[in-house]
Amino acid sequence: MSCRFEEVITTRDRLRQIIGNPSPAVIAKVIDHIDDICRKFIAASPLVVVATRGADGLIDVSPKGDPAGFIAVLDDKTLAIPDRLGNKRVDSFENLLTNAEVGLIFFIPNFGYMLRVSGSADIVRDASLQAKLAINGRVPDLMLIVHVNEAFWHCAKAIARSKIWEPKAWLPVEDLPSLAEAMVAHGKLSRSIAEQQSIIDADFEERMY
Repeated sequence: MSCRFEEVITTRDRLRQIIGNPSPAVIAKVIDHIDDICRKFIAASPLVVVATRGADGLIDVSPKGDPAGFIAVLDDKTLAIPDRLGNKRVDSFENLLTNAEVGLIFFIPNFGYMLRVSGSADIVRDASLQAKLAINGRVPDLMLIVHVNEAFWHCAKAIARSKIWEPKAWLPVEDLPSLAEAMVAHGKLSRSIAEQQSIIDADFEERMY
């Protein structure tokens, strides 16, 4: 079967022939725990994206957001991420029942650098810890406990190129499809877009904290 691309890279040697090798400083920046520098980053981050792998081998990526400091650093090898009310798909948790591996990337608004963490994770209930991570009286039903294997800062080039923190570079969103439109089309729902939008609005109003 013919390939639609001129070349598909299939070996590490060929990859490194094109890209080259990282500097010793880039390799050495990876640590196996959460130190004070990483703690300060996590404390300032209101958004983390969590990657897990399902039983079908597909990778799932899910954002978790709350006011900065919502993730607890229990010790230099353990993080606790509270689970908030959502649509009950809990894809990340479903995946972790089969594959414990997890990857995290933390963002801070108006800051170019990111923090990457990887390791394994458990789905946990612990009344004392859940109470500590409550927001406006809403106690999380579950927590994602991450056992850290490695952590390192990611450079700011992607953020700089995307200009994601620069409002003057943002494109207009008025003409983009809505979530309601996507749900009706992709789910082949019998209800109208307006009806679906009402459901979304009500859920946002009643279940946010």
